[in-house]
Amino acid sequence: MKKVLLIIMAIITVIILSNNNSKEEIIIPNDSIRIRVIASSNSKEDQKLKQNVRKSIQLQLSEMLKEANSIEEVREILNQNLGNVKYTVEKVMEKNKTSNKFQVNYGYNYFPEKKYKGITYNEGFYESLVITLGEAEGDNWWCVLFPPLCLMEEDEEKIEEVEYKSFIKEIIDKYF
Repeated sequence: MKKVLLIIMAIITVIILSNNNSKEEIIIPNDSIRIRVIASSNSKEDQKLKQNVRKSIQLQLSEMLKEANSIEEVREILNQNLGNVKYTVEKVMEKNKTSNKFQVNYGYNYFPEKKYKGITYNEGFYESLVITLGEAEGDNWWCVLFPPLCLMEEDEEKIEEVEYKSFIKEIIDKYF
């Protein structure tokens, strides 16, 4: 009886593991709005500043766009709130005690080719919100505002820790 139970559990484990290993490809649709934050340089300080700006802007946009259901609504909200976005960047710059200049631009902006999760995104001009810090010669962070891929990432970052349990492991621990 134990052998049969172990074989059944092994088969179930293989099925579960094979289903969890499937990779989902996320392809950015043509009708999308991107976001990009470009650091002044690749120095540790400039990259940290970029990350601080990214986090603040991502939080702000997540709240701002949470009710938006269409690309038209996102466009309207972004256009109405560019001053608020600039203010947020300015406050992050002050908090980080830097006098670097910055720019916030919403429109069609250049994006270099990018490989992300096995997918190559072509270079070109895309509708986007771009924040350039200082000389804008450092590595950048980018994502997609609409559809809200970045905002989903922000929600995922709020989850502290998740404990995963295996039903099969619990059975094995219980009986063996």
